[in-house]
Amino acid sequence: HAEEKLEAVRGSLWMTREDWRRSWMPWLRGTLFGFPIGALPAGGAEIPTFLSYSTERRLTKHPEEFGKGAIEGVAGPEAANNASAAGTLVPLLTLGLPTSATAAMMLAGFQQYGLNPGPLLFAERPDLVWGLIASLFIANGMLLVLNLPLVGLWVRLLAIPQPWLYAGILVFATMGTIAAKPSVVELSMLAAFGVMGFLMRRFDFPIAPVVIGLILGPIAESQLRRALAISLGDPMVLLQSPMSATLLGIAVIALLAPFVLKGLGRFKANED
Repeated sequence: HAEEKLEAVRGSLWMTREDWRRSWMPWLRGTLFGFPIGALPAGGAEIPTFLSYSTERRLTKHPEEFGKGAIEGVAGPEAANNASAAGTLVPLLTLGLPTSATAAMMLAGFQQYGLNPGPLLFAERPDLVWGLIASLFIANGMLLVLNLPLVGLWVRLLAIPQPWLYAGILVFATMGTIAAKPSVVELSMLAAFGVMGFLMRRFDFPIAPVVIGLILGPIAESQLRRALAISLGDPMVLLQSPMSATLLGIAVIALLAPFVLKGLGRFKANED
């Protein structure tokens, strides 16, 4: 299987004139899909990626190539994916809302250094905000410089058996945990979360909401305690503001809707 993978990715590193001609419009369409959806508080990379792929499949003049390496089917979704990754910085920096696992890790880094993302961050730390935005341009340039000469090395990584690859990741994760804080409790948490992540991946549960919950959970708890302390323990204060009541209602609907829809689907199937 490793040789088949290596054989599948062999070819020229440089795009031909025809490749450029077929790619520039998918790039633009993918960007128009990716950035606005990524900037939404409930956005993500999956929706614009699939939208871009389905759009390119409908608009292409070479439908027979899709599923066999059509360049439009690669250029558009990849542009949407990269654009949505940049779009996640909008809710992260302006509202402090991480919409992906990567954004959640960035929020944790901000909190570790005493930074609170929000509208005031642009006024208080403009060097950080614009430096972060500039780093995206620099990172794309560095990726281009690194990936083209070293593409053969990256392809060879596909030949590494997955058990060896996972074992190496586990070794480096353990070393990082011990280096940060040599504690048995920390190692036990690493093992527990690793098993939980494996089970979630095995039974097709999304992992990103768990990471976001771990980051936002303590913040939500502290704000809840503050609100209850101000109201002298009266929980109805959470419903007095129309905005707060609306957001809580949306959260309840989002929590219960999957169970209700699943129940309706089973009821309809039984009726049929």
